[in-house]
Amino acid sequence: MRTGNEPLQARSPLKIRCGLALWGLLWAIAGAVALGNAGRPEWAAACAALALVALTDLAMVIHHIRQGPHYQPGKDIPPYAPDRGRNNAFGIRNGAGRRRGTKP
Repeated sequence: MRTGNEPLQARSPLKIRCGLALWGLLWAIAGAVALGNAGRPEWAAACAALALVALTDLAMVIHHIRQGPHYQPGKDIPPYAPDRGRNNAFGIRNGAGRRRGTKP
């Protein structure tokens, strides 16, 4: 539930995540090369798989950064009330064949 101060306090973790993914990618590539040269193909393959995971994460983070900022409500918007089952997100129908919460 929103408390109402998120737009003032919110910080995107995408830049630090981008840096960490890049750092992990560099280390995983270096590990794969070093272990491949040392004659340890199993460990080199594990590092290469880790590099693939880091590359995928880096691509996803860059995609999210390029999407730009998303809508954040201002201070004049009150906190959201909890759902408490009032919204019918799954389209469940009642016994009469109508959607729940609709008037006859």
